[in-house]
Amino acid sequence: MNLKEESLMINHSSFELINTLVKILSTCLISTAIFWELGNLSATVHNWTISNHLNWIFVLDRIMLISHGIEGMIAAYYARLQNKNPLQFALYAFFTGTPGLLELTRGQEARE
Repeated sequence: MNLKEESLMINHSSFELINTLVKILSTCLISTAIFWELGNLSATVHNWTISNHLNWIFVLDRIMLISHGIEGMIAAYYARLQNKNPLQFALYAFFTGTPGLLELTRGQEARE
């Protein structure tokens, strides 16, 4: 796929709709993962037992939080290259995931 076809695909209106929906879903899921982990921490502190069949949720939570944390670090790096606020872009990419990171990297490519 050449650059022109790729830019047409990215600028297509359905792509923007899907991108927005993914950002909303990602923000909701990351927020839920944070609350699940806080609940697990609270249960551990108070010596409450959590059913073993919920362990897979905590595994998925940790995978999501780690991967989004890595995306946040990458966003902070790119924001610093663009002389923007790294913390703002790191938090944005952490909650929105890959679409938020793509917005920042598209801005970097436009500068070059």
